Amino acid sequence: MNILRVAQNVYPEVPGGGTYHVHAMSRDQAAMGHDVTVLTVTDDNSKPRRDTRDGYTVVRRSPTINVLGNEIAAGVAKFLASADNYDVVHAHSHLYFSTNLAALKRRLGDTPLAITNHGLYSQTAPEWIFDAYLKTVGKWTFDSADVVFCYTDEDKERVRDFGVQTDIEVVSNGIDQSRFTPDGPESELIDADGPVVLFVGRLVEGKRPGDAIEAFKNVHEEYPNAELYLCGDGPLRSKLEQQVDERRLDESITFLGHVSYDEMPNVYRSTDVLVLPSRAEGLPRTVLEAFASGTPVVASDLEQVAPVVKRAGATVPVGDVLGFGRELRSLVSDRTKQEEYGRQGRHVVAKRFRWEDTVAETTREIKQRL
Repeated sequence: MNILRVAQNVYPEVPGGGTYHVHAMSRDQAAMGHDVTVLTVTDDNSKPRRDTRDGYTVVRRSPTINVLGNEIAAGVAKFLASADNYDVVHAHSHLYFSTNLAALKRRLGDTPLAITNHGLYSQTAPEWIFDAYLKTVGKWTFDSADVVFCYTDEDKERVRDFGVQTDIEVVSNGIDQSRFTPDGPESELIDADGPVVLFVGRLVEGKRPGDAIEAFKNVHEEYPNAELYLCGDGPLRSKLEQQVDERRLDESITFLGHVSYDEMPNVYRSTDVLVLPSRAEGLPRTVLEAFASGTPVVASDLEQVAPVVKRAGATVPVGDVLGFGRELRSLVSDRTKQEEYGRQGRHVVAKRFRWEDTVAETTREIKQRL
């Protein structure tokens, strides 16, 4: 197949679970013998407009305007208008204008369209805005596709609840289990003598990293040698650093910034529990990576996340800082419980979330629509 992948960003230029998914899917489909082009948006003028890496081609277009964190590029529209030599267009996330443009191309032409839903709501804009969007333009975008991919049955039903009628296939968001394992070296970035709590994600409102800090404060009061490490960067960093200073936790909380994907397996192995207090998610790769590494998880009680997390961790209502603190204390104080959750997490991932299955199922479903 000749595949045009439309993605707002791609790893490693922009770190994150969604961007890595785009990169790895493109790399592995190229290795299967498919021609893959990724159309993306960047304001980094040092990057070439077109280059080839890991077997696939990257086409970059500069943003024209930024609306609520959504970089809109006229160059993407122009490229799509003349992109008639592809067998399929595969767009990632309905939250971006580029995917809306891909939907418009499908309405006006014959090239099949697939859309992968990486999470219904934005991490950077108010939820009410996206409720309105999902009932109108978002629904239209999904219905323009020949197939929509969701990570879980729960997410599939959430999309249906907005009235979407197109075919929806559940394809799990697998991970590389040869990379993320409990066996191997620990990270030199983690230097702690006591319990270690880990947060992984962009420092944006939707991820609620401030809740992770407040919950950790609750842990620290009982376990003064506990430490919190935050992997990721974003616009909230200075505000969060001020929060840490005000709580007098600067000796116990470390901001690692962006950590390379190659280092993350070592980071997970060096920690006792992952905390994810997000207000919205799809099914985060961070949860599955932690499970595969033998690290239990405490996450927000989100409809599409809880059924997985509860099998090897705990869930807490969004915003319940005391609840997060309580569950974190329960885990860091009980090594037997940590080990049991670690075994259960590895079993869950090995059974349901294999990356090679994700690539094979996605490719097969796309082929069936040609």
